[in-house]
Amino acid sequence: MRKSQYDAVIVGGGLAGLSSAAYLAYHGKKVALLERGKLGGRAMTIKLKGYQFNFGAHAIYARDTSYLTKMEKELGLNIHWEDYTQLKAKYDMGDDTSVIPSNIGGMLQTKLLKGMDKFRFAYHMLFTTLGIEKGDPNLSIQEWIELRKISPAVKEMMLNLATTNFFSGDPDSIPSDVFFDYYRRLFKTSIPVSFIQGGWIVLINEFKRIIKENGGEILEKTKISSLVTEGEHVSEVQTKKHSFSADHFIFAIPPEELQKLFRESPIKSDLEKYTDYEPTYVMFYDIGLKKRIESDYTYIFDKNRQIFITDISYYDMEAAPPGGQILQAVGYLKQNEINDPEAHDQMRERMEEFYDKHFEGWRKHLAIPRASKKPVLQAIRWAMNQRGLPTHFTSLPNVYFAGDWCQGYGQLSELSFSSAYEVSRKILNNNTATKGA
Repeated sequence: MRKSQYDAVIVGGGLAGLSSAAYLAYHGKKVALLERGKLGGRAMTIKLKGYQFNFGAHAIYARDTSYLTKMEKELGLNIHWEDYTQLKAKYDMGDDTSVIPSNIGGMLQTKLLKGMDKFRFAYHMLFTTLGIEKGDPNLSIQEWIELRKISPAVKEMMLNLATTNFFSGDPDSIPSDVFFDYYRRLFKTSIPVSFIQGGWIVLINEFKRIIKENGGEILEKTKISSLVTEGEHVSEVQTKKHSFSADHFIFAIPPEELQKLFRESPIKSDLEKYTDYEPTYVMFYDIGLKKRIESDYTYIFDKNRQIFITDISYYDMEAAPPGGQILQAVGYLKQNEINDPEAHDQMRERMEEFYDKHFEGWRKHLAIPRASKKPVLQAIRWAMNQRGLPTHFTSLPNVYFAGDWCQGYGQLSELSFSSAYEVSRKILNNNTATKGA
């Protein structure tokens, strides 16, 4: 068996694995990034007929405080951004639309709140921003609101925000502390949402560049089948023909894969409950149009349909050919709809009706559709009975975990970046402390 030695081995080449490998390589560590398939994981860009379709919107929330921005500055990532326009994000109110109040400016413009309710909601925004309203890990946001004397309009607004950004039609399942942590970041930011020009592939290539320029190795189509433990440490991971030894290991693979690898390890029982957790499932229905359909908004959300549409090409100039357009509809799937083809067909019909309403004439300009019926948006759905996997267990001190299924900051890709950044810093600090001793 061929053998190789590194400072750090990262298993899994999604956003978490790529960013942690790039960070450690940049800071002088000899790293190997091992990916069983293609780099990017669930974040990928597909080019079809001149259009660029991204699996999941390549949106970054609260960019000015994002961990990706930290890495962009520290590593010198070459990324071009287009920032979301607050007043172009709207709620569908039936016969009218209204601005989504994700900051003070939006609150002043929204039609969902009137008179004193705007001041009442501003009070909650202020107290959330200051960290006074923190929620309770034992209460859902629905329960938290019910226990307080909140006006019906403000209550409805808070529940709308919960369903909008947590991809869930059930506010009773969203932990109130997670809700307030998320909105604390969003209310503080001056850049609520940003898009990467060129899609996920641009970011993936930038991480690859940093890894290679700093002597790191990237091995695709490399499936780890086992690991070797010596006492309280993992000493190596193995394929059928290759052994990779390291001082530190980061596993950026989902819990069900971790359970198989660590079945003979001290943390087997710690991992078990996370393998049964439910992901967040949604249905994507992207359409590439030959001609732009202009609109007063670039994002429109319908709570009743549980669907929103984003004009991707408004923000990502490379997503469509000149004069063309890419629109992306996202529909929330209930648990009983996830594996139901009839429910998927009904969702697609609702999405097309929503397109008809807000982008009239899209059918005659249609160049290419792309529907993803059951993609995993986030590997662990944040719910009252589901929290993220710890990034470290003391029983295996040289092993770390990263990904959107792990404990971290934010939601979606921010969980991947934040968990990757924090475990990478721990490895670097651990080595510094060891040398100092």
